[in-house]
Amino acid sequence: MSWNVTTGLDADQLDGLVAGVHAELRTASEGPCPERLWALGLYRSVVLVLFMLRQNPVQEAAAELFGISQATVSRRWSTLLPVVERVLARHVPDPAEASSGRVVLVDGTLVTTWDWKSEGTSMFSGKHRDTGFNLQVASTLAGDLLAVSVPVPGSRHDAFAWRQSCFPEAFADRDKLGDLGYVGTEIRTGRRKPPGRDRSAGDKEANRSVTTLRAAVERAIAHLKDWKILATRYRGPLTRFPTVAKTVTALTFYKKGW
Repeated sequence: MSWNVTTGLDADQLDGLVAGVHAELRTASEGPCPERLWALGLYRSVVLVLFMLRQNPVQEAAAELFGISQATVSRRWSTLLPVVERVLARHVPDPAEASSGRVVLVDGTLVTTWDWKSEGTSMFSGKHRDTGFNLQVASTLAGDLLAVSVPVPGSRHDAFAWRQSCFPEAFADRDKLGDLGYVGTEIRTGRRKPPGRDRSAGDKEANRSVTTLRAAVERAIAHLKDWKILATRYRGPLTRFPTVAKTVTALTFYKKGW
């Protein structure tokens, strides 16, 4: 079995995470880790959680693959997801420290969800014509991830999502670049087309330069969405999605060795 394909981690990274989860569970229970409660075993239970994040299968398919019931998949997922997030939280850098001396690139991405609410409600993005959450992503000019914001409803534009996040404070003294969705913020953007006129040659050249630089944050988003629970339609309860986003963010930094 290829652990990298199944879980997104290599064998050593997986061993380290399982050890951390074991220690966290022992601390939480103030005693030995309750292995007898894990019919699947703790190691495979952690693999299951990572598999759900990496591949985003329906729970019935995961149950068949792991030889357990769908109800067991649901229990392992609900119980261990927040534990994995807590264990990995220390690998997430402080965005202000991580961005020191660097130009910060910012972009928003929509993580689609099932139609829990119909068109016209707060989850519906008019831009994408779909329901989901808006996540703000910050990266360096090299495409290295700096931070991921808390999710906001998909109906909110990038400028609103930026202001609602911790990014304005964390990156207050940094040079920042974004697309036209951030016009009106402190982020530098391309130049809009003047009403009734074409863009000047200088404006077009400036926009090309911004677009070229911004490609790096799009690569960072693409790597983040290697975890298919962010790239394909999220099917879980909406209240759980913030924990999912935090866990995937922490896993991304964990893999990079922060």
